[in-house]
Amino acid sequence: LGMAAPAALQRSVVSPAGRHTASLIFLHGSGDTGQGARAWIKQILNQDMAFQHIKVIYPTAPARPYTPMKGAFSTVWFDRYKISNDCPEHIESIDSMCRGLTDLINDEVKNGIAKNRILIGGFSMGGGMAMHLAYRFHQDLAGVFALSSFLNKDSAVYQALKRNESALPELFQCHGTADELVLYSWGEETNKMLKSLGVSASLHTFPDLNHELNRTEIEKLKSWVVKKLPVEAAKAN
Repeated sequence: LGMAAPAALQRSVVSPAGRHTASLIFLHGSGDTGQGARAWIKQILNQDMAFQHIKVIYPTAPARPYTPMKGAFSTVWFDRYKISNDCPEHIESIDSMCRGLTDLINDEVKNGIAKNRILIGGFSMGGGMAMHLAYRFHQDLAGVFALSSFLNKDSAVYQALKRNESALPELFQCHGTADELVLYSWGEETNKMLKSLGVSASLHTFPDLNHELNRTEIEKLKSWVVKKLPVEAAKAN
């Protein structure tokens, strides 16, 4: 196509304490960075979200003009016409970022990590991005998590799943009922739609939680991660 390969995404990495046999990719919310998301979680837990065998990768979205900020540059995974579940998706920017994130997944595969040992998810827009990436392009991943996230009403994700026959990654969703930016009802509707299209999905509700993360939620996420990516028994030679 004569297009330059996209530059590799900058990333902040928490290495596993022991042998690396699985990977988790955490996508930050709009305007944040990988470093910022990692620091936020570290502040909530008083330590990094770290595992014995799982590498945690926090990539940073490249800066681009962002329509809800009147076209100002922001580190967002894709553009939006507005922050609403009732408008078309900006599909060109979503798909171009799916290519960049596919490179990141492929880097892990090159490191010897099978696709079914990779989880992807994120906070807010990061969770929306993860759902596009997994349910449209990488249905063989171990699972997806979406914290305070949503998909638009006629999402390309729903269109793709209507035509789908194969087994799908499980979805772990969390949402605060007091969220004023991404309404709880948007998250709930996303969960119901995905379930109706064959996704095994859970929705964990946090009363009084606004558009933020809290400790209980991250602890729940960690338990789910270890359940989806258990420690592999050492292979007998």
